[in-house]
Amino acid sequence: MSKLEIRSPLPGTFYRKPSPDAAMFKVDGDAVAAADTIGLIEVMKTFHEIPAGIDGRNITFLVDDAEPIMAGQVIAEVEA
Repeated sequence: MSKLEIRSPLPGTFYRKPSPDAAMFKVDGDAVAAADTIGLIEVMKTFHEIPAGIDGRNITFLVDDAEPIMAGQVIAEVEA
């Protein structure tokens, strides 16, 4: 098994759910498809959906909900 990385395209604040009272887009251990949204990045009060961009299983998040991130930082790893 190889692990593929999902990296942040933008700097900002990473959110794992669409609103504070909603369920997370994906949780550790979930399978993902390339088009699946795994989170949002807030940049200057604008929210950008972050797609997985890869198909795989057993996603492992390396960033917590509402944590600041930098462009290029690894958000999650996925088994290919």
